[in-house]
Order: sequence, then structure tokens, then C-alpha cells
Amino acid sequence: MSGEAVSEAALMRLFEAARWAPSSGNFQPWRFIYATADGPHFAQLFDLLVEGNRAWCTHAGALIVVLSRNAFDNGKPARTHSYDAGAAWMSMALEGHWMGLVVHGMAGFNFDRARTELGVPDDYTVEAMVAVGHPGSVEDLSEKDRAREGKSSRRPVRKSVFEGRFPAA
Repeated sequence: MSGEAVSEAALMRLFEAARWAPSSGNFQPWRFIYATADGPHFAQLFDLLVEGNRAWCTHAGALIVVLSRNAFDNGKPARTHSYDAGAAWMSMALEGHWMGLVVHGMAGFNFDRARTELGVPDDYTVEAMVAVGHPGSVEDLSEKDRAREGKSSRRPVRKSVFEGRFPAA
């Protein structure tokens, strides 16, 4: 990423895309805590990252923590809260792509510290973190990260899709 600031208007456009994601019973269990690179909370979110993610997130324009509420208002468990939050995150990622932004989801951060330091209530699950930024130059990456900058290989579809039942081992 380039280090260029991501405007509040651009972030709100990402969050608006997430708002329209489908969810069980229209529950919309996702919540987002964000910090912009030029704002007062960026260092706090940045400090939650594992060392490997810190190296390339220094140039992110914003960091976002994705949460999901794990029970409905009546106390009944919301079994698909993570799935629904995933749909919201994907809507954000797609909108960001169309906007020309880098939108990169991560699990490489301290989930427990995020819960405590960000004041996340017990009825929410800390799901993931997202780095958002404007594209930078590949040459600015470390040699290790530069080598990873191609299309990632994907498992063939037939190894993920099964008709009727899961195959026996």
C-alpha cells in the first residue's frame, strides 16, 4: 500500500456496501471498529497485529476490526453470525476493489487483546482484521513480500465441492 490516507467518505462507502450484505433474519450481526492512519486510534489497532503483518500494514490507510454479535435480541443464539459477518466483509472487499483500493483481510493479530483493549462486549465475537489502502509500488515491499505478490494458487473446485455428502477419508 502507498501510505496515502483513505478518506472517511471512502471508508463509509465500504461500510455501506457491508450494510447491504444478506444476513439471517436481517439481523445484521456485523460491527466494525476502525482507525485511519492519520487518526488517533491507528497505533492502538496497529499494535494488535502480529509482526509479519506490521511490516506491510505500516502503509495502510486504515485498519478495521470485524466483529459479530452472537445472539439475537431475544437471547437465542445466532448460529450464522460469523457467516453473515463474512458476507459483510466480502461486500466491503468487493466494493473496495471497484474503488481501486487494496482491502486485505487478516487473522494475524491478537484476538484476546482486541477484545479487551477495544471494549468488545462478551456477546460479540472478534472475527478478523482488515487493512485498507491505496495500491503502492511492489518495489517498496520486502523481498519476501514481493515474492508473494502474484495470483495465489487455489484448490481445484472439485476438491471443495461434493454432491450428496462429504467423501469418506
